[in-house]
Amino acid sequence: MKKYRSSIILFLVFEAIAVWLWLSTGNLFFLLNFSYIGICIGLGGVLFAVGWKYAREFTQFSVGSYLLVFLGLICRENMQIEGLWYYLLCGIWGAGTIHYAIAKFFGPLLFGRGWCGFACWTAMILDLLPYKQTKASRKKWGFIRYIMFGLSLAVVLLLFALDKANTHTMFLLFVAGNIVYYAVGILLAILLKDNRAFCKYICPITIFLKPMSYYSLLRIKCNEDKCINCGKCLKVCPMDVDVNKNSRSRKNATECILCQKCTKVCPTKALTI
Repeated sequence: MKKYRSSIILFLVFEAIAVWLWLSTGNLFFLLNFSYIGICIGLGGVLFAVGWKYAREFTQFSVGSYLLVFLGLICRENMQIEGLWYYLLCGIWGAGTIHYAIAKFFGPLLFGRGWCGFACWTAMILDLLPYKQTKASRKKWGFIRYIMFGLSLAVVLLLFALDKANTHTMFLLFVAGNIVYYAVGILLAILLKDNRAFCKYICPITIFLKPMSYYSLLRIKCNEDKCINCGKCLKVCPMDVDVNKNSRSRKNATECILCQKCTKVCPTKALTI
């Protein structure tokens, strides 16, 4: 049962959140919403443990498309960072703020950047591109995410100043924002031959994710006594993490998306989660 432990833990955590929100708000939606996400994550983990090649992609599309299509396009919730600013400025504790609290503020203390590997609808599409192993050297472009972070807040503040901040406008901004994110992400991936270039340099959400991820309970651990320094794990890591070191301070440590590609190629099984 050890290999299923993390899957069971994550399922139980999301199920506990589902029941707690349902009972505290009386809204059945929260029970169904978080139960669905928990089942997808738990099932994906089990499929990975039994060796199914596309287990992570199963979870990624099951959760990512649900958030994008159902919550975003059908229910018209702005699930982007602009939606967070809007709800906070309105003083609303709704789906958007709960989503950020669980997936991007406090959740990373448990599952790190697991959001990026298993639920992000932007990365869901970018991971379909052929540049799955980083070819170019890491660029010093991380400052762009801070610019995007500031711009997202500035746009929402401007809408409030113009008295245009409402749910309809935020929905249109959600649609437009996703189009821009996909276009920029695909273009950057092609230019740098790196599917995850958008995640490394552009995505403003990482400003929330990175600090919490440092203390993540679930993370890739390396038994350095078993490691033979073959470098296979470093070649397949899409986020350029020095996974062959066990320190939390290893290079790009807070960018691990728990995809576990490194654990699959490790010949000595030195890497575990």
